[in-house]
Amino acid sequence: MKLPIGIQDFESLRIDGYEYIDKTEHIYRLVSEGRYYFLSRPRRFGKSLLLSTIKALFLGKRELFKGLAIDQKEDWDWAVHPVLHLDLNTNKYDKAEVLEQKLDASLSEWETLYDCARSDLPLGMRFEKVIKAACEKTGQRVVILVDEYDKPLLQAIGNRELQDEYRGTLKGFYGALKSMDGCIKFAMLTGVTKFGKVSVFSDLNNLRDISLDYDFHSICGITEQELLSYFPTQIDALAERSKLTREECIEKLRRMYDGYHFDEDSPGMYNPFSVLNTFQTRKFGSYWFETGTPTYLVELLRRHYYDLEEMATSEVTSDVLNSIDAESTNPIPVIYQSGYLTIKGYDKEFQMYRLGFPNQEVEEGFIKYLAPFYLDNREERSVFDIRSFTSDVREGKVEQFLSRMKSLFASAPYDSVKGDKENHFQNMMWVVFKMMGFYSQTEYHTSDGRIDLLVETPQYRYIMEFKLDGTAEEALQQIKDKNYQLQFFGDALTTRESQGESKTFIIGVNFSKETRTIDRWVIE
Repeated sequence: MKLPIGIQDFESLRIDGYEYIDKTEHIYRLVSEGRYYFLSRPRRFGKSLLLSTIKALFLGKRELFKGLAIDQKEDWDWAVHPVLHLDLNTNKYDKAEVLEQKLDASLSEWETLYDCARSDLPLGMRFEKVIKAACEKTGQRVVILVDEYDKPLLQAIGNRELQDEYRGTLKGFYGALKSMDGCIKFAMLTGVTKFGKVSVFSDLNNLRDISLDYDFHSICGITEQELLSYFPTQIDALAERSKLTREECIEKLRRMYDGYHFDEDSPGMYNPFSVLNTFQTRKFGSYWFETGTPTYLVELLRRHYYDLEEMATSEVTSDVLNSIDAESTNPIPVIYQSGYLTIKGYDKEFQMYRLGFPNQEVEEGFIKYLAPFYLDNREERSVFDIRSFTSDVREGKVEQFLSRMKSLFASAPYDSVKGDKENHFQNMMWVVFKMMGFYSQTEYHTSDGRIDLLVETPQYRYIMEFKLDGTAEEALQQIKDKNYQLQFFGDALTTRESQGESKTFIIGVNFSKETRTIDRWVIE
């Protein structure tokens, strides 16, 4: 079996004999139920292949669909329709004219194909003329497919002027979908995010968003049933190479790559790119995360002093999940829609979604990517430090650990400290503990307040309170006054049952904005 890693063209995939996970039942339902659709999914989740499959269907290439679900549908007429396929993923949109040039090039190609005279009309009006000309020339209504519609908007996050330029250009262009409704058979736009509040879709009130629709939660990605039925040989080979039983191998695949939820009641979806690469190499790895650098996400977090622990355990409404406001200071919608957070639970009474990292690959990758923005970026030193930190924390060597932490903070990039924010130092501590793999939680809620940082190992629990340009004694006294340690009296450690004697340390830490590191600590 040939694994379709990175192959986004359905026709070449089928002709060359690559494995295809049949999603045509979903496509049949889309066409049967409506005409205009929008779908957001994380990158490398199969959006481009989905549109390529739809394109081949509407071009009437039935020979490519032998053996697939849609080939058995007697009411599918296999008529050949004109297909206008626009892929916005191929450019770097750092200037307003780049988007206009991309749209102009596509329009010019379609104008030639359908004998539509080129004009100097606005891009939206030219698009209208092309749709009409294609319909009249072929005698069939037009299919419109837009891949990664949001690429220009994502690349302009933080640049209000450029966002406004792109907003106006795209709004006018997509407006043709509504004005030419009588000539359109089917239309679908896909992207990583939904910029609902920037008026790109304001005129398309007939556009159905299926991003959080239970009926289409598995239209992209791999379900566990598909994993087991399409790849039994690959699972066995991976288990043998990894020296795991088949059941252990499936559990590790689930832990590493499963966990994406696109509805509060839907089962988890596997990341297809990581799964296929794991089967190809017969080695577990962070394949999805390593293919992209979410610079704009980190910039959002740093720019607005966002608490990392709060980010990883957010509770939000559906309005937050459904739409991005380009001028918002809340990074959660971008992070969720980009695939770094997913739905972990739902409170039906208050209609609140609880978010979290989808799986181990994303959590570990995100923390490792964040580290250089908060800590020393010298890789050879970081490897040594993390090993030493881990040993110190596991063995309860608090003085040694905090001494290492002080040195590490002092070597952090100067420009990583934004303003006089205690939050910055708290985030740095959280990143380090997460990199070590320990259970850690910032702003841990108790009946008397919130613990700044709680860390647990099999043998030790660390309760830490931070001050910025205060005193370590004040921080320690706050723990005592609030009786934070009593919250855990007699409890087994959260990570696992303690073996033998366990101990709880209470630690007050003071940070200095002048030295940008730990000034002093006291321990009990």
